[in-house]
Amino acid sequence: MFKNPEIIWLNTNRYLLRFNLPIIKYLSNFVNIAHWEYQQNEDEGTSLDVAMKLLDDYLSLMNKPVHLVGHSTCGLLGLWYAHKYPEKVKSLSILGVGVNPAFDWVSYYYMMRSNLSCSKEVILARLAKHLFGYQNPYYQKAFVKLLERALLYSLSPHSLYQRFNLPMGTISQPLMICGSKNDHIVCWEEMERWQCHLKPEDYLWQCPTGEHFFHHFQYKLLAEEMIKFWSLLSENQSICSNNYQDKISSFSSI
Repeated sequence: MFKNPEIIWLNTNRYLLRFNLPIIKYLSNFVNIAHWEYQQNEDEGTSLDVAMKLLDDYLSLMNKPVHLVGHSTCGLLGLWYAHKYPEKVKSLSILGVGVNPAFDWVSYYYMMRSNLSCSKEVILARLAKHLFGYQNPYYQKAFVKLLERALLYSLSPHSLYQRFNLPMGTISQPLMICGSKNDHIVCWEEMERWQCHLKPEDYLWQCPTGEHFFHHFQYKLLAEEMIKFWSLLSENQSICSNNYQDKISSFSSI
C-alpha cells in the first residue's frame, strides 16, 4: 500500500532543483520524504498565491499533517503556507531565510544591479561567488549561465524596480531555522534575529560553512540535524527507522 510522505521538500525553481537532490537522497535512507516542485514558465507572472494554492491541492491529498522544508524563496512559501494552513503542517524547516523572509538571493541580485555600475554579467559573476564560493573561472561561467536562467523562473516577488519587505513573526508549529556562518546573502547576524521569535520547541542551527547553498555542500551535516529535530518532535511515534543512529554513523563514514 502506498504510504503518504511525512516530509515534503519544496522547490520552486527548476534550475535550482539539482542543489536539493543530494540531501533529499541522503534523507530518504532515514525518513519518508517527497519532493514537491512548482514550475513557472517565462510567460507567467510571479505569484506566491498560485504556488500556495497548488501546494495546498497537493497537501490536501495527505491524511495527516506533514513536515515542510524550504530553502530561500521556498522557505518563504513554507512560512506563508504554515500561517494560512497551520492544521496541515506538523513542522517547518527553513534554510537561509532571515527574519525578513522575502530577502533572498534574487533581492540581493537586484540590490547589486541598483547600486553598482557594472554589467549584468559582472554582477552575476560576483553573485555566483557569494552564493557558491567557487573561485575557479570555469565554474564561475557555468554558474553565471545557471543564474541567468534561474532568474527567469524565480518565484521571488522582487524586480529591478521594486523590492519587497515582508517581516514575519513566528508560526504556531515547531520551527527549525538553519543558516550558514559564511552566507553572504543572509548573514548570520540576520539569522540570529529569529531568537526573539522562537518558541521552546524551535531550533536555530548554524552550519559552519557552505555559503548560501549550504544544504548542498554540507548536506550530511544538515541532514543529521534535521533528523534529530524531527525525531524529538515525533516523541513515541518516530518518523525515522529504529536504527537511524547506526545508519547515520555508517553513511557519515562514506
